[in-house]
Amino acid sequence: MGEAVQLGVAIEALVVAPALLSSPFAHNLVARQSAAQAQIIEVSAEVFTGLSQKDGPQGLAAVARQRWVELADVRLGPPPGWVALVEPADPGNLGTILRTADAVGASGVILIDNATDPYDPAAMRASMGATFAVQLARASFAAFAAWKRASGAFLIGASDKAPAHYQDIIYPQPAVLLMGSERQGLGQAHQDICDQMVHLPMRGRSDSLNLAVATGVLLYELLSQSRWGGVTAQ
Repeated sequence: MGEAVQLGVAIEALVVAPALLSSPFAHNLVARQSAAQAQIIEVSAEVFTGLSQKDGPQGLAAVARQRWVELADVRLGPPPGWVALVEPADPGNLGTILRTADAVGASGVILIDNATDPYDPAAMRASMGATFAVQLARASFAAFAAWKRASGAFLIGASDKAPAHYQDIIYPQPAVLLMGSERQGLGQAHQDICDQMVHLPMRGRSDSLNLAVATGVLLYELLSQSRWGGVTAQ
């Protein structure tokens, strides 16, 4: 909520339970929004608790306008670039990926085909405000593949069948990291458009990693390489 205001997200209204407001930050935020002529809806603590999906709500919520960028307007930007997700199903995973993307300085996340909603309450909680800090785009796989060809983006995919270890590759940057769904990973058509496929080693009994964890490992490898130079994509 506070992150959205600080990042300039268009706030349609604030929902406030005065009896639950306890922090100076919350009181100051309400005062600033009121001075800016934002709509303030006051409700009782009981009503707010019924609306909230959290234990111990702090009495402040917002109705905010979603922000999306058109795929045609996506520019690779500085390293490490973008993350593209094929049909992620778990909003908690998506929120965690958004938070990690923001942490490494990625430009944004492209959601492909039937993806979960980044504005789902579970995704918003997991993102810790990063939903508003990174750019969001959505597209069909066909449109994404066409954008990839037109933009010349270097596309990195992950699969347990890929021969290359993820740390054995020097990645051109900025790049696009393409990750598959939690259940099926990347299909053959997705892998076919990648410029580089890599795998993450599994040394124990587990045969896979959580999608958000795997994405985080690869994003931090890209960040690490960008710090010592890597290769600049042309």
